[in-house]
Amino acid sequence: MSVAEVVVDVPTMQTNRPFEYAIPNSLEDVVVPGMRVEVFFGRGKRKVQGFVMKINETSSFSGKLKPINRVIDLRPVLTPEMLKLSSWLADETYSFEISCLQTMLPSVMRAKYKQFIEPVEEFVDDQEVISLLDGNPSLEITPQMSDEKLQLINHLRRQNKIKIEYVVENQARQLKRQAITTELNTIQLHEQKNNLRSNAKAQFKLINFLIDNLDKLPIEMGEVEGISRATIKTAEKNGLLKIVEVTKRRKPIEITPEQTTKLNLTEEQKSAVDQINDSIDNSKSDTFLIEGVTGSGKTEVYLQSIERALKQGHSALMLVPEISLTPQMVNRVTGRFGDKVAVLHSGLSNGERYDEWTRIENGEAQVVVGARSAVFAPLKDIGLIIIDEEHEASYKQDDNPRYHARNVALWRAKQHKCPVVLGSATPSLESRARAQKGVYHLIYMKKRVNEHPLPHVQIIDMRDAENSAVKGDISPLLQDNLYRAIKRGEQAIVLLNRRGYSSFMMCRECGFTLKCPNCDVSLTYHKDLAKMKCHYCGHDEPVPSICPNCKSKKIGFYGTGTQNIEHQLNEILPQARVLRMDVDTTHKKGSHAKIIKAFGDHKADILLGTQMIAKGLDFPNVTLVGVINADTTLSIADYRASERTFQLLTQVSGRAGRADKEGHVIIQTFNPDHYAIKDASKQDYENFYKQEMYLRHQSNYTPYYFTTLISVAHKDEGQALKQGYWLKRQLQEALSDHAILLGPTPTMISRKQNKYYYQVIVKYKHEPKLHQKLLDILNDTQADTKKGFTIAIDNEPQHID
Repeated sequence: MSVAEVVVDVPTMQTNRPFEYAIPNSLEDVVVPGMRVEVFFGRGKRKVQGFVMKINETSSFSGKLKPINRVIDLRPVLTPEMLKLSSWLADETYSFEISCLQTMLPSVMRAKYKQFIEPVEEFVDDQEVISLLDGNPSLEITPQMSDEKLQLINHLRRQNKIKIEYVVENQARQLKRQAITTELNTIQLHEQKNNLRSNAKAQFKLINFLIDNLDKLPIEMGEVEGISRATIKTAEKNGLLKIVEVTKRRKPIEITPEQTTKLNLTEEQKSAVDQINDSIDNSKSDTFLIEGVTGSGKTEVYLQSIERALKQGHSALMLVPEISLTPQMVNRVTGRFGDKVAVLHSGLSNGERYDEWTRIENGEAQVVVGARSAVFAPLKDIGLIIIDEEHEASYKQDDNPRYHARNVALWRAKQHKCPVVLGSATPSLESRARAQKGVYHLIYMKKRVNEHPLPHVQIIDMRDAENSAVKGDISPLLQDNLYRAIKRGEQAIVLLNRRGYSSFMMCRECGFTLKCPNCDVSLTYHKDLAKMKCHYCGHDEPVPSICPNCKSKKIGFYGTGTQNIEHQLNEILPQARVLRMDVDTTHKKGSHAKIIKAFGDHKADILLGTQMIAKGLDFPNVTLVGVINADTTLSIADYRASERTFQLLTQVSGRAGRADKEGHVIIQTFNPDHYAIKDASKQDYENFYKQEMYLRHQSNYTPYYFTTLISVAHKDEGQALKQGYWLKRQLQEALSDHAILLGPTPTMISRKQNKYYYQVIVKYKHEPKLHQKLLDILNDTQADTKKGFTIAIDNEPQHID
């Protein structure tokens, strides 16, 4: 009897150790690694789900092994590569393997779904298939199926005679469409036509349609033009055709892409493509960092490199940082490679995401474009991995497992022996430092493709008398430039990195501010909703008309959000059409793509938004970019604040003047002499890099030191602090005198969702005992979750409060 090593899903007692289960003789040929199974766990009859990691001939366990209860899948949902990756990822991110395994699957696989067996087209008449389906077009797989039938299913699946389709229960109606087909051949259809009465014109037309489209059947009802449903029903009664249900695969690409052709490359682009292609041709897992100014044509480099990988018979993976960037990038890639492209991001419905995942798994799509989680796409034989805007913090997962997509991409590249291309106008300091050391190959692209100069940037000091006297947040110079751009028929982008109408409400009589009852933050005023909202836990309440503290009516709203700026723009420029793009206006499915398309079609003059409008978007008619308050990201209590500010300002400046018209950027700030703002105005990455690296060296931060953050949360602040000191003592045992241990200290927002947060930070260069100590802490604190503790280990955190 064979033995399966199974990682079980037990939320209250997770472990990275697999458990052994006996494989019943009836499932001997069915159970394979990568498949999900149902097993009994513990002393009782508790059924849990698990992943089969490995199959052994024997077990060293002396007792009696419990048998696998049943298989959940009849094909592996994870490849051997993904199983191997899950073990590495659990170790790398200090998380449990079951979390990593589930992260790799589309959410539909974790939802309630049904599995159906359908015959592969050329085996519809196979006797074994007919026997299995018992005359039906498909067969639902149920837990009650006998082991003998499961063995037959697996036998036929391995012979590629049947395929297994998953249908999400709550999406099933959307998947099915009515279609027409016929069992008659061309000769029989002509005979039927000859037997029709002379006045049966509708039936005559229908038979001609069937003859002309015989090779395309079944055809959906909606695609049969000029023939009524009544005519089809009559033909069905007469045995001419059959009405059947077909599965309709959803296409998540929002905009129909226009076909694009290869562009002539500049010398810089050609040099980049040649270097990347050399690695593709020679199966080398090199890492390239393209440091290219905005508008230098990095996308064309990506596309031509992908084309080389496809010509060599490989697949390609391309990551973009945000959903808002995905529509434009997907349409460019799809315009070049057509149906070979699949898209994966969190904005898709469960059904759409599963359909795309299936297309990739079946080899129907060779190019995947998507956000962070697309790094787990089940591609085979990857020839190239691209990470666009590689500096973006959104490539790091905030929840368990806290992986960085770049690290996963580098791991997969080694497995597939293929290159990784990291692209950015403002690379992260970590990547740029690795390139400087020769770990990555650095490729410079310093010129825009059309030889146009970078936009002219003006810094406006908002402390000046003229600007400080202005009512509102838009300086006279920005107002004037917006007016002129719109008058010329051009477009503008206005950035404010804060949503809502006002940041907070305050009583002018007693100074009271309305705070969230669950978090240690002020509620944000949303004018269109007439509500005060917490952006951390989602709590909202009506806007008070009197002060809850002193009953005064002198309520004031302070700070500025995107709604407020939209209101100001409408007052200053009533003739301007303003589109707002932030979390509040893009929460509905497809709203990103609709706003981007509307602005691209010049249905608006000004695109106003948060940082989601700052990068990747390409609008040839945008000649002006205005930044309302460049200091927003500078004020964050994070050592990366200057880097984030420089990146944001450089990226948004690059949206101006990308085509034939000259670009102009106006940056409003109260810190005009700050090096991040000054260097961003000149798009001088090299100067910023030198200065920021010097400061990082002085303060012992990344990339000179590795950093690990351990946070603890509890509803009782005293308990959280006590546990924080216990963590510190545990770490001290494993660290040398060269390591720096900080904390425990409260996080910047010390209370979120009624829990108090404390953190301990370890900064180190080489600590051989630390990794095992962190794994021990992970396991030792499992029992503490039952006591209300939340403990998280974040390796190389993107944010430190």
